[in-house]
Amino acid sequence: MNLKTVLILLGLALATILALVCVLLTRERTPRTCQHLPPEQEDVEDGQSLVFADLTAEEMSQVVRYLRGHLGVPLVEASRAKPSDNCIAGVDVQVPAKAEVLRFLDGAGARPPREALAVLYFGNQAEPNISELVVGPLPTPAYHRDVTVHKYGGKLPYHRRPTLAVEYKQIGGFLKSHVFPSAPAFMQQVMEYDGSNLAAVTAAPRGFQSGDRVTWFVLFQNVSGFFVHPVGLEVLVDHSSLDTSQWAVSRVFYNGQYYSDMVQLESAYVEGRISVEKVRKAPWDGDFSSMKPRAPRAAPFPVQFEPQGRRYSVRNNRVLFQGWSFAFGLSLSTGLRLFDVRHQGERVAYEISVQEALSVYGSNCPGGMSTRYMDGSFGLGRYTSPLVPGVDCPYLATYVDTHSLSDSLRPRRRKASLCIFEHNLGSPLRRHYSNLQSLYYGGLVNSALVVRSIATVGNYDYVWDFIFYQNGAIEGKVQATGYPSSSFLHGDGLRYGNRLWEHTLGTIHTHFVNYKVDLDVGGVKNSLVAHDMAFEMTRAPWSPEQQIERPRLTKEVLDTEDQAAFRLQSKMPRYIYFAANSKNNWGHQRGYRIQITSFAGDHIPEASSMERAISWARYQLAVTRRKEEEPTSTSIYNQNDPWTPTVSFADFINNETITNEDLVAWITAGFLHIPHSEDIPNTVTVGNSVGFLLRPYNYYDLDPSIYSHDGVFFTSEQDFTACEINPLACLPKTASCLPNFPPFTYDGFQNM
Repeated sequence: MNLKTVLILLGLALATILALVCVLLTRERTPRTCQHLPPEQEDVEDGQSLVFADLTAEEMSQVVRYLRGHLGVPLVEASRAKPSDNCIAGVDVQVPAKAEVLRFLDGAGARPPREALAVLYFGNQAEPNISELVVGPLPTPAYHRDVTVHKYGGKLPYHRRPTLAVEYKQIGGFLKSHVFPSAPAFMQQVMEYDGSNLAAVTAAPRGFQSGDRVTWFVLFQNVSGFFVHPVGLEVLVDHSSLDTSQWAVSRVFYNGQYYSDMVQLESAYVEGRISVEKVRKAPWDGDFSSMKPRAPRAAPFPVQFEPQGRRYSVRNNRVLFQGWSFAFGLSLSTGLRLFDVRHQGERVAYEISVQEALSVYGSNCPGGMSTRYMDGSFGLGRYTSPLVPGVDCPYLATYVDTHSLSDSLRPRRRKASLCIFEHNLGSPLRRHYSNLQSLYYGGLVNSALVVRSIATVGNYDYVWDFIFYQNGAIEGKVQATGYPSSSFLHGDGLRYGNRLWEHTLGTIHTHFVNYKVDLDVGGVKNSLVAHDMAFEMTRAPWSPEQQIERPRLTKEVLDTEDQAAFRLQSKMPRYIYFAANSKNNWGHQRGYRIQITSFAGDHIPEASSMERAISWARYQLAVTRRKEEEPTSTSIYNQNDPWTPTVSFADFINNETITNEDLVAWITAGFLHIPHSEDIPNTVTVGNSVGFLLRPYNYYDLDPSIYSHDGVFFTSEQDFTACEINPLACLPKTASCLPNFPPFTYDGFQNM
């Protein structure tokens, strides 16, 4: 073998060795797949939380079968029903009475029978009415009882019924077939109407007095984001008759002028007696209202992952996390709600639930100026949006499907309508760095559990959160986004908002949201206590000739409901809490404090004929005795008859004693929205977030988060780079792994 051959072989051998070394080194640097550990808390509950569970699809179907077979009247599919038909408007779970549930949960009583609440419209009767029927026991119904009179003190008039989707469809057909053709020149030449390029948006309430069902419909260009594309035309439709052939136009509005009907508008247009503002036709994507990104893609945004798996568990409707446990559900009308909320095994709240979302608009156009939306009537749960992983919730959140039955005889599966996730807020829950005397650092990351749903009701999207912190605090929060509602800009329109585009007036409006918080602090019986501060003048004991102003603690027990009803803009004690009958080790009554975050606009004047229907919004906080006959602060029937409200919250407050009683806090938060140019294409959540906190106040002997496994502590004398001293030093090993990101899926456009 010559020297050249030897050198070639040696070179090949060396290259092979180098390649193998590179492979081995690369393999060592390749992150492993994240290994999931079992949750810290094992759920050993035997299904007690199912007493609060939403109805399953099968249970809903069984209820429908029972009603169709046992009422003795024909029930029409709600999606095809005429106003003169009988139909099922909706079916939801009937949560049992609290006393009955507590006897079951706390071990002394039997499981309450599982029941459903069905809302039926009886239009095909001598006296049309709305009825509420309780159906049970599930899963095999054998009885029903009409609870309408018991709940509301009388029958529910038919005109109060929330508007079904089919009624809007019928009104749309009425506009297309009867109304618009009566003004052919105007519709063709001014509106460029082709049968599909206009979208109608309803105002509400519908008239000025009980019995009215007369609605302004505002017309927009039917493009993406149509809510900010008004065309200046609004039509007042009288749809009070149960015979759709009797529906009629009561008034027409165009560009600041009112007409008796479309015929009169057409005549004025043909004769040149009308001021025409022709709106530039927008492309299908809406142009300025399009939410399509205007920038190219760049580096992806940061994402969170759980290097050792989820630290919470979800089983059926029950969640466990870091000492917390609770049941969750989604009401058809009010949306997200929680039951049996416990921390470290002790119940702190029986129910925390959304009650209502209200918007009151101003405008110089009739549809806008008459709008007071009560979104519970439309359905905060009914219009829950399918959630998009990575935007609506973290990509790796737990997504929960729910079922609903409304406007139909068949239940509908709502994919990913709730999400649950642990969220590292990127800041310390608490910390201290000591460079005096001893040298140390101690801290705890603020990692909290979030339960979220998002309701899209017309133009607005409401992001509803309940957040659980490791120090025993709970936050209820809502963020508003979506499109602003708008009017056609004309005349003195700038008195009622800002100009957002050529013909678009972003109209001023208020947002109010109401929550029910049934705290049970150290037991069912609580009292309401207020702590605050006052400055007092005193002589300095060591220098009597000098004065000192010092703050002192003020204390007051609020004995009655009247004392505990705090008007919206009034001064409220800064520390107000539910006090238990037990004390902590330091002799203080154990309590949970209510802290409200709100910058609400003004409430509608109480002299208004419809104010009692939304009288809960008078108060930033009202605490009342809990009563089974006062389950909600409002009613789905208030929207279409606010002049004779089915439920008036003001009646709840009647100066009853609230000392050592089962109490409920009704919390109102809100904000004033004056739309501005940055609300185009649509409104951002930043700055549009309100809600409340429930915080332990002397409930524990010390901060319970000190027992969190996430705590960090090290001194100057310790090796804080060692994993056994400092858990943060473990991260290069424990968190250097590849999370499993499942393929992106979205079912939001299925089964519309």
